[in-house]
Amino acid sequence: MKGDTGEVVDVERESGRAVLGRTLKFLREKAGKSLGQLAEETRYEKSYLSRLESGERLSKVTVMEDLDGYYGAGDLLVRHWRAARLDAFQDQYKRFMELEATARIMWLFTPVVPGLLQTEDFAREVLSGAQTTADGDEWVEEQVAARLGRQYLLRQEPQPDVRIILDETALRRPAAGYQTWLDQLVRLEEAAMEPNMTLQVLPFSAGVHHHMTGSLTLLWQPDASAVAYKEGNECSRLIEDPDQVLRDRLSYDRLRDLALPPSDSLKFIRAVLKEHRHHEAHP
Repeated sequence: MKGDTGEVVDVERESGRAVLGRTLKFLREKAGKSLGQLAEETRYEKSYLSRLESGERLSKVTVMEDLDGYYGAGDLLVRHWRAARLDAFQDQYKRFMELEATARIMWLFTPVVPGLLQTEDFAREVLSGAQTTADGDEWVEEQVAARLGRQYLLRQEPQPDVRIILDETALRRPAAGYQTWLDQLVRLEEAAMEPNMTLQVLPFSAGVHHHMTGSLTLLWQPDASAVAYKEGNECSRLIEDPDQVLRDRLSYDRLRDLALPPSDSLKFIRAVLKEHRHHEAHP
């Protein structure tokens, strides 16, 4: 297959990020703009735009939305970005994310604040603890962009129907910064009120349960096919066998029976939010 400049491109081997970078460069050159002009007109740093074009950096989806608008490209860059963001993840997780992006129904249990509902600052704080190398800051920003990118699927049409059971543990492990944790709690409160989302809290009072060491996600596609995805103990597993998926659904149903109803869960989150604000006012 020939690319925009006439060279032969091996589409099967080229990464999504490289395709996005070439597309960015093509649109800029077609518009007759230098990197300097683009930086001035979009207010993004020239070095940042250059790294996007070279495929060295993954942007946030909002940057691609801005540039789609700037070039009048519809959602071309956003669509390429959806593929490019998968480069940041392992193969099995990529498959899960592809299924997640097309799912119409999503059920999730998690002992931590899920990536789908994390604020940018909270995600950055969580991920910063995982980096230990000299170039860790770059890795963190890459992972933050990729994680926040998953939240894009909550805005797509038709919106997926999402149910999240959140272990109380997630609400009792605050971020180090007061404002970061406050913003995260407010985000959870907002999510609990969104029409396509049901948020339930599994309180400590429910006792021990069979998913204390990891998370469970169930996804249903438009054709009613389903998969399960489990994470825990530093390993993950995508499950497509129908019998095992059914067992995991029954397992999730038992967790839901133990969780607080949605209205009580919202009250619970608001109580934690109130406690946090009170603690800051009266340390």
